[in-house]
Amino acid sequence: MSTLAPGVQEAGPLQHVAEMVRRKDDHLDVVLDRARAATTTTTGFEHYRFEHCALPELSLDAIDLSARLVGRSLRAPLLVSSMTGGALRASRINIHLMEAAQALGIALGVGSQRVALEAGVDHGLTRELRRHGPDVALLANLGAAQLRGDQGVEAALRAVDMIQADALIVHLNPLQEAVQAGGDRDWRGLLDAIARVARALPVPVVAKEVGAGLSARVARQLVEAGVAVVDVAGAGGTSWAAVEGERARDPHDRAVALAFSGWGIPTAEAVREVRQVLTTIPIIASGGIRDGVDAAKAIRLGADIVGQAASVLTSALHSSDAVVDHFQVIIEQLRIACFCTGSADLAALRQAPLRLAAAPGEVGG
Repeated sequence: MSTLAPGVQEAGPLQHVAEMVRRKDDHLDVVLDRARAATTTTTGFEHYRFEHCALPELSLDAIDLSARLVGRSLRAPLLVSSMTGGALRASRINIHLMEAAQALGIALGVGSQRVALEAGVDHGLTRELRRHGPDVALLANLGAAQLRGDQGVEAALRAVDMIQADALIVHLNPLQEAVQAGGDRDWRGLLDAIARVARALPVPVVAKEVGAGLSARVARQLVEAGVAVVDVAGAGGTSWAAVEGERARDPHDRAVALAFSGWGIPTAEAVREVRQVLTTIPIIASGGIRDGVDAAKAIRLGADIVGQAASVLTSALHSSDAVVDHFQVIIEQLRIACFCTGSADLAALRQAPLRLAAAPGEVGG
């Protein structure tokens, strides 16, 4: 039985594999050069500010940042978001991220496992990864387009099993696919495919955009299809249209892609609007989260967990200690944000007064 993607001919599997690996390596190179991957829009968090509490009546060190995700307890509401895919450097990166997640008690979502499944080039995405983080909330990852057809459920099961994951991320990247040479352009029937996978998997399904944001309408459709968690992955961070534009060889393709570098729903807007329609579903906020203050604002607007990817990538190339240091800064910033809003825990932070920066009225909801 062929393991190639739909539409790939048996005559050229090695060329297909080489192209997938090269594409993932190109993605890393562009994302590491932050200016080349930057969006032309902002997250929207800059429009909000917390009301400062000058008398918190709390012990800073006693503030409780604990949270839960896909059945695992977290010491802080943070997710290392998917970023590495099948590139040659991914094995080292994934080990560093996993060791750091274990040390900090935070969650980890791996990059796309398409290369590992279709080409057998795992680059560290094996059960060995779990050995470095036995207690980590670990999320497998496949693109929605890889769930199409009779082999979709099988691919999803394999992705979860190969790293002993606690959940499967299904990433939604229609814009990236539309501007990518050879991208998946036929997205018909994918909601039904996601529903089939959600019914078949023994673990929860997490639906995640990749930087253009989830609307409230689409988020509701996904939950009705059986998705257990949504990651809004809004605009304001890495623009995958910009990434594809930067790696385009043809000037025509580059011009088409770069026109969409500012496309999408800003992260703050996506979180707030999705929470209004999904009052009980866990929401992950990712997309341009700069620091612990942004994380605090995301939680106040409705997120349960906050994800970060590109900002930690350089640290992940160096060592697990560098990743730990990176996230310890964010955790301390989040803790101080709680302290200076009089919030003893995340539940209290969700009730902290948050105002529009340019207006005196308090933001509700």
